[in-house]
Amino acid sequence: MLQPLAPCHDSVESMQVFKQHCQIAEEYNEVRKEIALLEERKKELIAKLDQAEREKVDAAQLAREFEELMEENRTLKLAQSQCVEQLEKLRIQYQKRQGSS
Repeated sequence: MLQPLAPCHDSVESMQVFKQHCQIAEEYNEVRKEIALLEERKKELIAKLDQAEREKVDAAQLAREFEELMEENRTLKLAQSQCVEQLEKLRIQYQKRQGSS
């Protein structure tokens, strides 16, 4: 903590300067405390911002993966329906062969 030099008790001016210096030192310490609190708050906000950015990137990544999986799902459903059609055609051909034998 800042401590002004002791005043000369015989001088009114020295006593006034001492009181002013005490007041300035007290204000300075209050400002330093406030700066420290603001610095801590700044760190917290930066951490929150970093977290939000990571979550935003994660959300975008998940959205891309979801779209890719949806596209793959559509492709697989189309392939499945084509296989079902082909199987049905083969069944019909097989039944025709069995009926003509």
